[in-house]
Formats: sequence, C-alpha cells, structure tokens
Amino acid sequence: MSTRLRTATAVALAAAGSLALLLGTSGPAAAVADGTPAAEGQYRFATKLTMTNIPRPDGTTYNSGCSASLIAPQWIITAGHCFHDVNRVPVSGPVPYDTVATIGRTDDADTNGHVVHVIEDYQAPAGDISIAKLAEPVRDIRPLALSRTAPEIGEIVRIAGWGSLSDVNAKPATHLQTGEMKVTAVADTTVGVVGYAPKPTTSGCLYDSGAPYFTTGRLPRLVSLDSNGPACPHDQQETTARVDPIVGWIHQTIREHR
Repeated sequence: MSTRLRTATAVALAAAGSLALLLGTSGPAAAVADGTPAAEGQYRFATKLTMTNIPRPDGTTYNSGCSASLIAPQWIITAGHCFHDVNRVPVSGPVPYDTVATIGRTDDADTNGHVVHVIEDYQAPAGDISIAKLAEPVRDIRPLALSRTAPEIGEIVRIAGWGSLSDVNAKPATHLQTGEMKVTAVADTTVGVVGYAPKPTTSGCLYDSGAPYFTTGRLPRLVSLDSNGPACPHDQQETTARVDPIVGWIHQTIREHR
C-alpha cells in the first residue's frame, strides 16, 4: 500500500510518537516534508481536516487527518480516500465519521479563522478526489480558484499542507507548511510532481492527503491534490490527483447540494 494512502491507519504511528515524547525521547516536528513554515495569513484557503472515531472492521476506532482547500464558501476539496467506509472504500453522502475543518489559520495556536464541521462528501467520477460540504459557509476567506487547463511539464506549482515532516513518528502538523514542486508527468486523472524548493526532497507526507498543488501567479489556481507517494521526505515522483477534468462536475455537484 502506498505511503499517502496509509493516511488513516498511520494514526497508530502518531500515537506511538506521542508516547515516545512522553517517555522523554524526541520526534520530528510535523510539516510538509522538507518544506518551510507558511507566513501568518498566507494561503488562508488551506484547510486542516481532523477525523475522530473512524471505525475498523474489528469494532475499534481511531483518529486521523487530511489536508484540503476551501473552493466555495461552504465547500472544500480533498483526496477521495479521506472519506471511506469501515473497509476503506471511498463513500459519498453524510460523512462516515466526525470530521472538523479548520480554515484560515496558519498555526494551531491561532484563534482566527474558522472551525467548522463537515457534513457531507461526494466522490468525484474520476481520480482520487472528493468535495465536502461544511455545516456553515465561510465568507471572509477567498476560495482557491480551480484550474480549467492541464499543467505543463516543467511548470512550478506550490503545495500547502498539514502533513508530517517524515514517516517516522508521523503526526499532523501544528503549523501550515509549504514548498514548490515541478510537474514531471500529466495523465488523464493524475499529475506527477517532484520536489523543487526549498529542496529536491520537498514532498507531501502522511496527513497531506488532499493538500492543494496550485499555480504560483498572482491569482493561484488549484491544479491537483496530494494523493500518494513514496516514504517521505523523498526526491522521487509524487502522484497527485488532477482537478481540471472534473471542474464541471464540481460546479454541478455544488449547485445540486446547496
């Protein structure tokens, strides 16, 4: 199973890391692997998802997290595999476990922004993507625009996510992290990227599932979402879910579920 698709089950590693800290051993800080801290107020559309009481087949539960983006006042977009049934099959409809979206904050210690429950999600017809409805709209943050065209090979895009610094003692970030990536491949439903800045090993990591990759111009546009990749940090190709083929479906789904 790929690293990023272990987003939810990896929470056991996070718990182990927390225990290690209590016992006096050190663990890595949490962030996009080999990225840099986002400045206060940067990328306010970037969203941290916290899931609790996710069921396992044996009847036990666990907690996990993903990254996402605000794309409309009452809607976010994330990886499709972030919402799944007890057998880890992606599902649409009422969210399958309690999910809270934190939007507009750069650090967990901030008191600005919004903390909103997620109430519904809808799986895209193609690619590892879902959109999810918030319990109430967020009107003071500009949503991230959607790209209607495919990225070009060699194009530089930026990631902003709440993932871990590495797969070791993985835990969700406490501060939003960012970095630049270079597009290396474009397929029907995916976009391949590799680290560009600040390091060739800048990469998505556990809990970055659904983190946005967006253009770096004056008006950023969402190109793709973090889906899966090798153990992080790494300098290999990361697989992201391409957004432009499903823009029409996104707008239609939002209209149908106002």
